[in-house]
Formats: sequence, C-alpha cells, structure tokens
Amino acid sequence: MGKVVNRNEIEILANKLRAEDKKIVSTNGCFDILHVGHVRYLKQAKSYGDVLILGLNSDSSVKRLKGPKRPINNQDDRAEVMAALRFIDYVVIFDEDTPVNLLGQIKPDVHVKGGDYDINSLPEAKTVMDTGGRVEFVPFVEGKSTTGIIEKSKV
Repeated sequence: MGKVVNRNEIEILANKLRAEDKKIVSTNGCFDILHVGHVRYLKQAKSYGDVLILGLNSDSSVKRLKGPKRPINNQDDRAEVMAALRFIDYVVIFDEDTPVNLLGQIKPDVHVKGGDYDINSLPEAKTVMDTGGRVEFVPFVEGKSTTGIIEKSKV
C-alpha cells in the first residue's frame, strides 16, 4: 500500500494502525498550492502522534468550497505532492465538503485544524470527540495563504 490510500481502504488501515498501538492524527484541507504555512501546519500536526493521515478535498469539493476557478492543481497532483512530504504518512481523497464521514471511518486520536476555526465552528469536532478523539488548533502563519498567492500572481 502506498501513501495515497483509497477511501474504501482507510478504515481498515486505521484499525490496523490502532492495533499496532499507533496514535493516529488527522487533518484535512484543499492544499491547492503548497506554501510554507501549510508545511509548518502539517509538521505541527504530525507532532501530536505517530501517524498523520491527511484528508484531501476532491476537485469537486474544492470547486464547491472555493469557487469555479479552483482548484488550480487537480486532486491527483495535489495528493502526490502531499504524499511526498515526509511527515505525512497517508493521504486519502474525500468528496464531501467536510471530513465528518471520513473521520467517522478513521476515528483519530487527535484531529488538527487551523486557527481560523474553534471547537464551536468546526463541523467535524463532534464526530472526533464522539469517537474518543480530541481536537487541536494550530495558528496560521501570518500572510501565507493560497488565495494570497493567487491574487499576487495576477499582478
């Protein structure tokens, strides 16, 4: 099994990791254009456990969330780039707008999100906590965003 895992395989993989007494960390996002803010965020996420599983929004999901001109990079390219990062152990693409169902399959020990959320505004928080996990928030790197990069490139 490679680092990019099929959605149908993720629950089996998570159960196997748990049986090996691994602490599973999850996070999710579009990761359309990788930048230093993403890298720092993902390194921090990995520090919460043994295995980091990244839920990657599909192209149709990104389009619904970010608008008709997104994503810039297709889901297969984004998944390959994310899988190349040493601190990401597995990447799984999901088609929904939120990772609620995916996290119900993974049942992470820790789910990590950016500082633009809090426990009350994070749709998946209840699912994570109901399956025995906790949620951690990592602050954004000021001035680093995919939208900012896209806007700057238009100049």
